[in-house]
Amino acid sequence: MPAILNLGISKTASIAIAIIVIVIIIGIAAYYATQQPAAPTTPTSPSPTTSPSPTPTKPKITEIKIGLIEPLTGTHAVFGQEAKQAAELIIDIINNELGGIKNLGGAKLKLVVADAGETPESAKLAAEKLIAEEHPPIILGAYISRLTAAVAEVTEREKVILIMDGLVDSLTEQGWKYVFRAAPKASAHGKSAVEFVMEMAKKKGLEIKTAVVMNEDSIFGHYVAQGAILKLKEYGVKILDHIEYPYDIADATPLVSKLKELNPDIVISVPYFHDAVLIAKTIKAMGFHPMFIAGAGACGYTDPESIKAAGEAVEWYTNTYSYNPARPTEWNKKIVEEFKKRYGKLPTEAAGIVFYSLMVVKEALEKAAEMYPDDPLNPDHLREAFLALDLNDNNSIAAQLYPTGRIKFAPNGDNLYAGTAIIQVINGEPHVVWPDPEPGIEPVFPRPDWKGGG
Repeated sequence: MPAILNLGISKTASIAIAIIVIVIIIGIAAYYATQQPAAPTTPTSPSPTTSPSPTPTKPKITEIKIGLIEPLTGTHAVFGQEAKQAAELIIDIINNELGGIKNLGGAKLKLVVADAGETPESAKLAAEKLIAEEHPPIILGAYISRLTAAVAEVTEREKVILIMDGLVDSLTEQGWKYVFRAAPKASAHGKSAVEFVMEMAKKKGLEIKTAVVMNEDSIFGHYVAQGAILKLKEYGVKILDHIEYPYDIADATPLVSKLKELNPDIVISVPYFHDAVLIAKTIKAMGFHPMFIAGAGACGYTDPESIKAAGEAVEWYTNTYSYNPARPTEWNKKIVEEFKKRYGKLPTEAAGIVFYSLMVVKEALEKAAEMYPDDPLNPDHLREAFLALDLNDNNSIAAQLYPTGRIKFAPNGDNLYAGTAIIQVINGEPHVVWPDPEPGIEPVFPRPDWKGGG
């Protein structure tokens, strides 16, 4: 029995020892293998055509698309077409005379255009299509305030900067982050119209006791009219009536009949284009002769197309404008002459707003490149660049094109130094008469056909 156990132990031990020996041999072999010198390599010189991979950088910006959405067809096409003409002129000047965006190495601006049509729905679709296809970081538009509001809903959602040429006050009261407006808001136009008339009356020794305010019934017309009403109340003028009518009015006879019945000293009228022509012709035909009829809201009555359409019917009418084509600065005179040479007419409201708005865009792009050289077109960086601008006649072309000569944006996007000018039709031609009349031009007040207010 003991002999058998002894044999078993020896056999087991032998197997164990063999396994251990094999493991040790393998381990020693592996150790020496790792200690072998590496195979010699032939040294090579760096190839002149190869270099370490550079850190990835963003491609150089050579072109920046700027969107323009305006009513190019339909009732308000007269304004949209003029805005487009102005944009083409200013883009050309920025690219070819001013060297593009200098802080971006001379990057050029490319205008991409869409038709806003006549409805908020068509304007919204135009904005969505333009952004999806062209990806502009900045868009201008859309002149008619209800169209502008529709565009703004899209640009705000897509984080695209919108430079508005729509004037309704509420456009900058929505809490929108990416909107800016250099132009004066609507209510300022109503106030300016009243201030002009009251100033002229005082100068001529006349007293204005009564007024009628009338406007087309869009939100734009309402805001302008409210500005006029507030200012008339400040002056103690009795408002006989505030009349609102459909913007697509087809017959102004009932409207003018009401004016004749009320017989106010003055009328503050807030029209667009077709209604202005219709109202002026009806007033002339029906023989209504108040002390004065002052347009407010920067369209109708006194622009070249209205004069062409209405003829003598708009003689002596005035209108407030967000632009002063007679402002005697170097760049304003230059651009007015260029516009007249290209298009054969005086630039007025629609063109003027685009003039200084696009020049503000150039200034903002220069500032963004300076502040954020690695990512200047980021929407938040662009917003900060717009807010950092403080433009005046001495440091900015945009300011030289602006009625007050000063542009600085509040956090809500409105210009802190907004202002208007007033144009009057005199001998069939539009002339700036207030606050600084053109050289050799005097405002015609009261209307020469006034019957003395009887």
